[in-house]
Amino acid sequence: MAKIKVGKTVESLGEYLREQRVNAQLSLRQLAEQTGVSNPYLSQIERGLRRPSAEVLQQLAKALRISAEQLYVQAGILNPDDGQVRSVELAILGDPVLSERQKQSLLDVYQSFRTVAENITTATPEPVPLIEEPGIETTTIIKGD
Repeated sequence: MAKIKVGKTVESLGEYLREQRVNAQLSLRQLAEQTGVSNPYLSQIERGLRRPSAEVLQQLAKALRISAEQLYVQAGILNPDDGQVRSVELAILGDPVLSERQKQSLLDVYQSFRTVAENITTATPEPVPLIEEPGIETTTIIKGD
């Protein structure tokens, strides 16, 4: 059976996680014990075969003593360009009550709203020309006290 990689972002995330694990001088088994994630699953993440949830990324960040935000950016969950957007996204990802599916749904909705809002603010409406028609008189009404 041929193994299919999940995607370029996931593959680079796996490489990044492996590099961080090696720098922390941890074996795959030690990292698995610290995070509560299975050894085979971590191996698949490092090889780019699996995409971990935000919760697993938080556990990995804690064990590796690195920023969870950086892992979210590496995983393609967060946009690295906009700090204000990241704070909203981090609040969603950090909510312990929401499920992973709910978090992803909220992130998708939030991003779609931002895209629409950005498109509206960048589009400038053309001014409507004033047309005077002959024979039509305009009257100004002034209200008195």
